[in-house]
Amino acid sequence: MTSASAIRNAHFLGTKIRNLRKRNNLTMDDLSARCVKIDATSAPSVSYLSMIERGKRHPSAKMLSNIAQVFQKDLSWFLDNVPDEAAIVPVKGNRGGMSGMSLEPGFLFSKDILENAIPEMLSQTGVSGRQFAHLLIRAHQENNQNHFPEIERAAESVGHKQMPISLDALMGICRTLGLDIKWFRKPPNSVASSLSQNGQSVVRSFFEAPATIYVNELMRTQPARLKYDLALYIGHKVLHDGDGVKSVAVTGPASVANLDKRDSLDWDASSAIDSQDIIHAWRDFECSFFAAALLCPKVPFRRLLEQKAHEVTIGDMLEVTASVVMRRMTVVSSYPYWHYFDAYPPGRLLAVYRGNGIPLPWGNMRLVQDPCQHWSVFRMINESANQSVSQVSVMDVGSEPRIFCCESMHVNDMSGSSHVLCAGIDVMPALEAQGSDAAGIANSLKLACDESGGSVEIPPSIRKELQQTARLLNIEWLNRGLQKPAHMICPRSGACPRSPSCHCRV
Repeated sequence: MTSASAIRNAHFLGTKIRNLRKRNNLTMDDLSARCVKIDATSAPSVSYLSMIERGKRHPSAKMLSNIAQVFQKDLSWFLDNVPDEAAIVPVKGNRGGMSGMSLEPGFLFSKDILENAIPEMLSQTGVSGRQFAHLLIRAHQENNQNHFPEIERAAESVGHKQMPISLDALMGICRTLGLDIKWFRKPPNSVASSLSQNGQSVVRSFFEAPATIYVNELMRTQPARLKYDLALYIGHKVLHDGDGVKSVAVTGPASVANLDKRDSLDWDASSAIDSQDIIHAWRDFECSFFAAALLCPKVPFRRLLEQKAHEVTIGDMLEVTASVVMRRMTVVSSYPYWHYFDAYPPGRLLAVYRGNGIPLPWGNMRLVQDPCQHWSVFRMINESANQSVSQVSVMDVGSEPRIFCCESMHVNDMSGSSHVLCAGIDVMPALEAQGSDAAGIANSLKLACDESGGSVEIPPSIRKELQQTARLLNIEWLNRGLQKPAHMICPRSGACPRSPSCHCRV
């Protein structure tokens, strides 16, 4: 092979060297030093090795031979025109619910090419900028396990970790920041016309730069929601100096329908993606995270969760909504394996977080026609319930079953529309931490469910293991779930693991 071959395969060659180095736990310093030992005249410097790995430079035949000797590989292995897939495409892990994808070859995933390709891809598939923004934010949350300490610190500096923080205290913070609060009975046309008219919706509040918060008169009788919206705009003022790049706070099914424009008959496949949607969505997320951190500061809220065994009803004590309580659980708990859904009928998601990697029962970008009806959140969407409901579930994730437990509850939003909040955990890491055979327990529970038609009273031996886990995690609703039948669930009915499958049963 000549060096010309190396030129043609520079990007793939660099990737192979990088992946081989990492698999052998070598730094670039290590590899450079080992090459020096073999032949100092042909050894790459660290900076030059970095450029080789990024496909910016190609090694000479002598330098490549030196590298090949370090790894005890034939020179042809590096220059093969049909490279080993495992060598050229590194395995990417995942944090939370999204599996990673290797962006190889690197030259096809440059910033310039992606900036051109992504809008075209979204436009052709009917994905709006808003939908894409929510997907990006969810991936960012899950990758960071919902930890954003800089936003936490900003909220603590304003609220001084007060919990509960009163409505008067929040209004005092508004005055200190120079924010003026005004009330309205009907939103101005400029605000109403910017919103979707599909379905019932209520404008709770909106912000007018540089420092005016407009609040719906209906909020006077709903202090928990009023506190959240004030905290939202305090966050906008603190984080972004009230520059006005903040969406209107809307409640109701229409706010969810906006996430699913592909269900609308007037969707225009040729319409351009509005990149401002991504900026707005990120600002909304930051302000929402700030608001929850201001209302439920991390350290005191974690202590309260421990005192009350993670009961979702503690919002009543703090005069905050159940949504804030459940979302903050995923952030402040010492146990990191949580998921959270906020679902409107027939199956639209307003919010998703999957720090425990649970597969989605449906997407927040589109409706699914055959969702598994055994998920607790799905059953509650279609049923009325006056209290929260706990459920233990077993589900195949990849090729192995895992045990989850969740607490779901019906709530009504300000428009009067019912929706379901759900917070849950992956039990498997806690079982493993106890030294239990987590995989064996999950397989046994799955088998018991399957033999009983998909649901089964939890066998005593498994219940005992899970009760120990509930005590260890101090989660009372896990204990309640153990007193009820466990359910076998899946993301889609078409992939039902039950035998016979659900859609084949009479």
